[in-house]
Amino acid sequence: MTRAILLIILIVVAMLSPATAHELRPAFLDMRETAPSTFDVMWKVPARGDMRLSISARLPENCSKPAETMKSLEQNVYLERWQTVCSGGLSGRSIVIDGLMAVASDVLLRIEYADGTLETQRLTAANPAYTVRGPQTALETASTYFRLGVAHILGGIDHLLFVLALLLLISDWRTLLKTITAFTFAHSITLTGAALGLFSLPQAPVEITIALSIVFVAVEVVKRQPGRKRLAERWPWVIAFLFGLLHGFGFAGALTEIGLPQKDVPLALLSFNLGVEAGQLLFVFAILVVMRLAAKLSSLSPVHMQRAAAYVIGIASSYWLLERLQLAFA
Repeated sequence: MTRAILLIILIVVAMLSPATAHELRPAFLDMRETAPSTFDVMWKVPARGDMRLSISARLPENCSKPAETMKSLEQNVYLERWQTVCSGGLSGRSIVIDGLMAVASDVLLRIEYADGTLETQRLTAANPAYTVRGPQTALETASTYFRLGVAHILGGIDHLLFVLALLLLISDWRTLLKTITAFTFAHSITLTGAALGLFSLPQAPVEITIALSIVFVAVEVVKRQPGRKRLAERWPWVIAFLFGLLHGFGFAGALTEIGLPQKDVPLALLSFNLGVEAGQLLFVFAILVVMRLAAKLSSLSPVHMQRAAAYVIGIASSYWLLERLQLAFA
């Protein structure tokens, strides 16, 4: 157990580096067809201050150069907007993200056609180019949104640290199962409702509260004592459910930005949700396996190391809390 928690601490420390925290945010290339072969393009790149990721979007050669490009820098995001005409359409043509291999970031590509159909793809350093295939089949839509859901949860360090803090707090598998189920059910409710436009919350308060939820659970781990169960130990599934509602709004923020295909809304939403759950379960399973294996190799008591891990998680979430408060009131 001790070795596992040491490994977890190292991973968390690595996550806290400014470069890593910054570059984990994906860039976004959005193309919307407004007339046959004519697209409004938005290119969104993560930035910090006056610095932005050194990546650029290269459209197919049959797409015209923009006569005018609108550029702006707002809320740690660099934006470019322009219109292009792609003679003969985009199908069979390649879109390339230059410089992607040099940064630890991904790019979400979204192409919305005039008939309401949608094509989405996640570009990575290993695969920085994409050959446009046109409107996707139902199976392709489900596969794309499932993979986007998995990628979103595994790239969401704050969500994973909340789950990790719960794992440190809970000692028996029945309670763990109840807690993870409550968290899953809760964020599925708000993810679905927010993505469908049934209700919404401003993103800044949501992100602040998500950071606060991690701080709360980390403090509960640090302050627990034998024979005296604290609130989160007595009712962990209640805590997971309440904070899970807020985490769902965080998941929905990414899905809202990507968009849902008009013809396959239920399928895309279900696939994204299942992807989030699959990524979360994969993370939980990996952590539990590492802890189980390490417990057999160590004779040291894990209590102090669990507390140390909770301190690291608490420091990380406190940093995010202050950072998000600063951005909200800037």
